[in-house]
Amino acid sequence: MSLLDAAEQLFQQRGVSRCSLQDIALSAGVTRGAIYWHFKDKAELFDAMMDRATMPLEEGMDVNVDAKGVLSLRDLRWGLVNVFYSAMHNERTRRVFEIAMQKVEYTGEMQALKERKLQSHRNWREQNRLCFEHAIEIGQLPPSLNTSRAAVALVALVDGLLHQWIMDPESFDLMDVGQTAIEGFLNSLSHSPSACAEPLLPPMTAEEIARLGQQGICQGLKRED
Repeated sequence: MSLLDAAEQLFQQRGVSRCSLQDIALSAGVTRGAIYWHFKDKAELFDAMMDRATMPLEEGMDVNVDAKGVLSLRDLRWGLVNVFYSAMHNERTRRVFEIAMQKVEYTGEMQALKERKLQSHRNWREQNRLCFEHAIEIGQLPPSLNTSRAAVALVALVDGLLHQWIMDPESFDLMDVGQTAIEGFLNSLSHSPSACAEPLLPPMTAEEIARLGQQGICQGLKRED
């Protein structure tokens, strides 16, 4: 068993604060010194574990952007649906979501990772805002839209759905509810239907559906175990 596999399983079972590097070493069948060969402390090991499965709010939007790094509304929708799809269908992604949302306290040696989490949320909000600004420029959304508020609201919507589903996966279909909620939210920002020649967001294409789970948050290892 690799160090990251062992850490992932123990963190899920016991919580991050209740797992020592010695516990992880024993589970992986190596010495504690072997861990320090790869990672300087538990925070760095935790960071590598999250990188491997890739945090939803950091990497889930790894989709097509224009020359300025701005997403279209359509690709924004796809990226968020991809997060939901991967949470439902990729066991590792689901497991690290659970660890990050329920099994870690950002105190002590884990405090440094709190800033990473905060920055990823800031980046996500800004990405949303820029997407909405671009949509206004090309006439998809009304100039009166407060893009900063809309960006915060979208983060809260997606983050809330993920937390609810991770807490009780049997309570609802994350893909179905999530996609419906995202499309409903984005459509609510647009002009009235009568003012639009075509829907703000057409149905996802077969090609978009086929790409779900194939990029973004389901990347391969970013470093060696």
